[in-house]
Amino acid sequence: MDAVAELLADVRAHGAVFRQTITPSLRVAPGTPLTLARMLRGEAWIVPDGLAPVRIGENDIAVVRGDVPYVVADDPTTTPVHTVTAADYCPTPTDGRTCGTPAENAAVLLSGAFESRGQLSGRVLRLLPEVLVVPAESPHPSAEAFADEVGKDQPGQQQVLDRMLDLMLVSALRTWFDTAPVRLDPVVSTAMRRIRGDPARRWTVAELAAEAGVSRAAFARRFTEQVGEPPIAYLAGWRISLAADLLRRTEYTVDTIARKVGYANAFALSVAFKRRRGIRPSEHRHKSSV
Repeated sequence: MDAVAELLADVRAHGAVFRQTITPSLRVAPGTPLTLARMLRGEAWIVPDGLAPVRIGENDIAVVRGDVPYVVADDPTTTPVHTVTAADYCPTPTDGRTCGTPAENAAVLLSGAFESRGQLSGRVLRLLPEVLVVPAESPHPSAEAFADEVGKDQPGQQQVLDRMLDLMLVSALRTWFDTAPVRLDPVVSTAMRRIRGDPARRWTVAELAAEAGVSRAAFARRFTEQVGEPPIAYLAGWRISLAADLLRRTEYTVDTIARKVGYANAFALSVAFKRRRGIRPSEHRHKSSV
């Protein structure tokens, strides 16, 4: 499974703004699905709630999941002086894109927040740890080029910055997935590829186990342990997530979408969609268009 490709398909920079950490310690509240930070000068610590501090050194890249609040500090023991929310991540950019002017010789952590553009990305995001750090010696775009682009003011600059943020994320995740100590079980990976490749098929646990080449019992146990839910529950969630994306991104009828994702008709999809999302497909489409 190409986890990097699947992640980037639905999580992309769009209208990115950048924040420079200029105080000894900031607390960041949950809000955006993903934040990428590049240490331009000095070092800092990222401390997710309830987890061990993670050091980020000069030129390192950190990828931080947005579902857990965390602290960015010059030292793990420093008390936060301010809480940053999604609403005030960068409310008044000094040059249209960047917040904060660091003191001379101060540590500078430049971060950019991503938005989620689809409903599928959440499942892939859960494959990542709360914080992952890719060291400076890994092959990714230079910090100098990144900082230089942020400081420019040229036509089309926003699109350039968005794509640079995307490129750094791809580079960081590719390095991490190549070196991660814990990889997705190949049995589970095979089943997930089959489900995602043909969500409309009437999959059974036995068929998925056969595709993965293990017994039904072993497959069900390993899948549930790694993914956090049984295979058929995962299949149902994937179908609804895919349906939600199609409702938002296409003009297909609800009945057409139902058949594309494995339901017999619009009524069956509507029942399953409301059970999982609390609203009917038509309501989801209307809310997405507002």
